[in-house]
Amino acid sequence: MNSLIKIRRDLHQIPELGFQEFKTQAYLLNYIQSLPQERLSIKKWKTGLFVKVHGVKPGKTIGYRTDIDGLPITEETGLPFSSTHEAKMHACGHDFHMSIALGLLTHFVQNPIADNLLFIFQPAEEGPGGAEPMLQSKEMQEWMPDMIFALHIAPEYPVGTVAIKEGLLFANTSELFIDLKGKGGHAALPHQTNDMVIAACALVNQLQTIVSRNVNPLDSAVITIGKITGGTVQNIIAENARLEGTIRTLTPESMKKVKHRIEAIVSGIETGFECVAKIDYGSMYYQVYNHEELTKEFMDFLKDDLEVQLIECKEAMTGEDFGYLLKEIPGFMFWLGVDTPYGLHHAKLNPNEDAIAAAVRIMTNYITFKGN
Repeated sequence: MNSLIKIRRDLHQIPELGFQEFKTQAYLLNYIQSLPQERLSIKKWKTGLFVKVHGVKPGKTIGYRTDIDGLPITEETGLPFSSTHEAKMHACGHDFHMSIALGLLTHFVQNPIADNLLFIFQPAEEGPGGAEPMLQSKEMQEWMPDMIFALHIAPEYPVGTVAIKEGLLFANTSELFIDLKGKGGHAALPHQTNDMVIAACALVNQLQTIVSRNVNPLDSAVITIGKITGGTVQNIIAENARLEGTIRTLTPESMKKVKHRIEAIVSGIETGFECVAKIDYGSMYYQVYNHEELTKEFMDFLKDDLEVQLIECKEAMTGEDFGYLLKEIPGFMFWLGVDTPYGLHHAKLNPNEDAIAAAVRIMTNYITFKGN
């Protein structure tokens, strides 16, 4: 497993943003091409890869997906293998995810099973979203798996922990960008203007009523405005303002309702403040919904594994575009414990590397069970 730790550290130093993962793709490809090629087929897709391991007596194809992109975060871990790419970091564990996938791939190249395996190295999970277009690609359509699995590191759980549940695991998510354009002017003459700072403040307050007054109290939703920009200097009334935020819901239906209410409220702001508004939902991710039968089977499979602490977790408001794959292909995602005090997307995130070997062992055993 020391080789996988080295791979993880190599990848950790070259984080790249979505659809810019050129060094990452080259590194992965170089490693995969160093393996015996008799049972391997490789297809590039943009900055990602499809890698098929041909089984000895295939009856089905088992898919395994890893994400490969990093985040626009300046690393603060102080590690000797810190990011060499300015203001970019693997702060969501995708370096771990890739290393685990390569560990699994290596094992099954050297120890083939009956069924085919498809390893998907997916770009742009953090944005703008690679899973949905990858799913629709001709490469994936030609090699469509019958089931698919993935994992995500979880800082809060000890190494050896698998946290999972049947059904909904991650929420539906959408970015939210609202641009307001009014009429600027001198700060001493507000009556001659349409102030977009005031309009933005009113809009934020009204948006917060959607969850409390339009979403079923037994359902859950979140609307967060994380950034507001507007105006130029202190003595000019702002002609423009921009709100940036996120929407999270536990059902696709609630997402539609929330967006409908956002659009109605923004329309009212346009009328009330005599301005023009534009809404952009940016990247939208479908919920991660674990297939009940396969998830239960996986949980039952792990119950007798003394090295695994199995936890049936609650659903989370986090988002993951793996949901698009699960919408079309039966499968599941689980949380992998990595035991670190810093959360996902934190500049000091430093997962315990022992989790790599733990994950490779767990998924090697389960995929062998499913594929023979």
